[in-house]
Amino acid sequence: MGKKHKDGKKQKSKKKDQTEYTVVDLSPALTQAARSMRTVLSRNLLESGLYAGQDGVITSLAESDGMTAGALAHKLGVKAPTMTRTIGRMEAQGFLERKADADDARLTKVYLTDLGRGSVAAIEQAATACDRLATLDFSEKEIRNLVRLLKAIDGNLQADAIVLDEPDEI
Repeated sequence: MGKKHKDGKKQKSKKKDQTEYTVVDLSPALTQAARSMRTVLSRNLLESGLYAGQDGVITSLAESDGMTAGALAHKLGVKAPTMTRTIGRMEAQGFLERKADADDARLTKVYLTDLGRGSVAAIEQAATACDRLATLDFSEKEIRNLVRLLKAIDGNLQADAIVLDEPDEI
C-alpha cells in the first residue's frame, strides 16, 4: 500500500529512477543531449570522410543544389566566414564544387559532386543509427512527442524573443 500525505490522501509511488525536474534543468539537459547526439553522429560519419557540420551542407545541397555560401550559412545558422572555410575544405575533399552562376557571373554557387551526392545515403544511415541509439528504450509515441516538443522549443527560440524582466515570469 502507498504512503499517505498529512491530508490523508494516498501518495503516488515513484519509480526508482524517476526524478523531479524543473525548468532550470532544461537548458543543461538539452545542451548535453545535443552534444552527445553530435558526437555520436560525427563518429558515425567518419567512415564516409565527413566531419562535424559537413553533413548539414550536403543535405542542404541535396535538397536545393546550387546555393550561395551566404544562403548555406543562413540556412545552417553559421557565420559566412565559417561557411566559406567549410566549403573550401569540402571542395578539397571532393564533395563540392563552386561555379559561377549562369545568370549572374558575380555570384558563385556551390554544387554537390558525384562523391557529395553519393554521401547522402551514408549521412542518412549515420543519422538513423544515432537516432536509434538515442531513443533506445522509447516507444513510438514517446519519440513522436519528443520530436513535437523539440520542434516547439525550436519554434519558440526562433520567434522574436520576448525579453523577460524576471526569470520567475517563465
